[in-house]
Formats: sequence, C-alpha cells, structure tokens
Amino acid sequence: MGRAFEVRKAAMAKTSAVKAKVYSRYGKEIYIAAKSGVPDPDMNVSLKRIIDKAKANQVPADVIKRAIDKAKGGTVESYDEVRYEGFGPSGSTFIVECLTDNVNRTYTEVRNCFTKSKFNIGVKGSVSHLYDHLGILSFNFTDEEVMLDTLISADVDVKDLELEDENMTVYVNPVDLYKAKEAIEELILNIQFDVLEISMLPQSYVELSDEEEIQQYDRFMSMIDQVDDVQQVYHNVNIK
Repeated sequence: MGRAFEVRKAAMAKTSAVKAKVYSRYGKEIYIAAKSGVPDPDMNVSLKRIIDKAKANQVPADVIKRAIDKAKGGTVESYDEVRYEGFGPSGSTFIVECLTDNVNRTYTEVRNCFTKSKFNIGVKGSVSHLYDHLGILSFNFTDEEVMLDTLISADVDVKDLELEDENMTVYVNPVDLYKAKEAIEELILNIQFDVLEISMLPQSYVELSDEEEIQQYDRFMSMIDQVDDVQQVYHNVNIK
C-alpha cells in the first residue's frame, strides 16, 4: 500500500487548544456510548472500545470519568453524526466529520470555513470514494510473519502491514479493529498502542508548493479546528 501515515501523532507535542479539542471529541463519543447503553465499560462493549481509543490517544482518566458521570446523570443530549466533503486547491480533497446537536448550525459553520478559504464544499460522496476506510493499529513490534499469522488465525481481514524501525502499523477492515486488538493483546503482553482508530486514508496525495495555496490550506485548517462540533478532518495534502 505504501501510504504515508503519521503513526506517532498521539506522541507529538500538542498545544493546550489541540489537547482540549481531542478531549472534547472523545468526551462526546464516550457520553453517547454510555447514554445509549449501560454506563459501565464492563457491561457495554461500545463504551469499552471508545475508552480504549481514548486511552490510546492519551485522553486523561478524569476526562473519561466526567463523560461517564455525565451520562449517569439526568442530562439528555442528542447528537447526530454528519459528514461534509469538499475540494481545495490543486486537486486537494477534504472530509470533515462532526457530532452535533444542531445540524443547521454546524453546516453553516463548516461551509463558512470552506468558503472563506476559497475552497468548495461538495455533495455527499463527492470525495469519500477517493479514500479507504480502515482500522489502524500502531505499536512496538518487529516480526511481520508472526503478526500476520496471528491476525489471520483470528480471522482478521488484514489490508496491509508496514514496519518502520521498531514500529509496526497494521491496517484492517474497520469491523475487525477490535478483533485485531484482542488478538495482538494475546500475542504481546502489556501491549501499548500508539494508534488505535478507524480512519479515512487517501488513495493518493497532492503536494502544495504555491505560497497562496499553502495559505489557503493553513487558513482552512485553522478555521475548521475552531468549530466545536468537528470530530475529525481527513485530507490528501502534503506541503512541499
């Protein structure tokens, strides 16, 4: 597959604002999972899986606890999952995933980010077909043959496996992410995942070298990061 992927993003230095964004995103997901089932990860598989993802992305225990406690209380909040797709300069593409309690507000805010950056917002499906929907696990391990045998024996649909230095990244069918996680945990005691998530990876990348285009890209990313309802942003941009 040979795709570049920032497998160490959870360990990269983040500003307080970026950390707060990550915590808010997982707080919403944990709240929804806890509210829609039993607010106990031992009895709620969906909640347990989201908590595992949150921990892999270095979300503090107190943030997780607050979200669960909120679900246990009397507060009732309803969130919808929405996705917006669009185009930037030189064939660049963008997918913006949101959790919102007001779809009209979120659409307006996201559309403004596209418009003010001189991007174009597209219709549903206009960009997502150019991306692969994958489960991604990244961790410290070096034996590719043993890992493949382990995952195949666990009936995991492995899409690709990459090894860089002593860090291994495994790409699987999204529905098999936690099946793969459990198989790896049985193979490697006390495993710590650097990345444990479902993501959208572009099938090809574009490079931006023109200063004006880079400024457009920076403006869009800065603006979209300030939209509270945005959970994830995927794109195919490399800066030259």
